[in-house]
Amino acid sequence: MAYKIVTSQCTICGACEFECPNGAISLKNDLYVINPKKCTECEGQFDVPQCAAVCPVPKTCIPA
Repeated sequence: MAYKIVTSQCTICGACEFECPNGAISLKNDLYVINPKKCTECEGQFDVPQCAAVCPVPKTCIPA
């Protein structure tokens, strides 16, 4: 499974892009998106997905 970004809540701060250990997050058409083929939910690397941990808006990075 992968995470996704709720674009209507995203402030486009970019915090998640720089914290993703897999490079799964990128800016597309002025919106941040998570590539589900690259997203591992940070399993084996961190206790929680880093996008969700650093996002300033609760429940913006959520399981897809």
